[in-house]
Amino acid sequence: MLYSVRSVSGAWNPRTHVLIYNDIGAGTHLTVHCKSKDDDLGPHLLAYRQHYDFSFHPHFFRETLFFCGMQRNGMVYRFDIYYSCKKHCEWNVHRGGACMFNRETSKFDLCDGWNT
Repeated sequence: MLYSVRSVSGAWNPRTHVLIYNDIGAGTHLTVHCKSKDDDLGPHLLAYRQHYDFSFHPHFFRETLFFCGMQRNGMVYRFDIYYSCKKHCEWNVHRGGACMFNRETSKFDLCDGWNT
């Protein structure tokens, strides 16, 4: 799935891609609902090992923030899913929270615990 979000575009403002993987565990579904100040991407149900992705042009004159609500086992958790990465943000959601891929270590080791 690839969703495009409207914003300022052009060569001086490249697209940013965000990928979110469900790695919670076999048989565990994850509902992901991402939003920014300007865009609501709606809910998406991910089975184990599935991913959800979207792309957008960050706002040039103001800071862009995308946050996602993730629901599992009847509980909803929130993550700031895009705030500091540049062109590509890749997240692995597991039982303890969500970890962003770190290009320097080539691991998912930039982690946030579940926020309620």
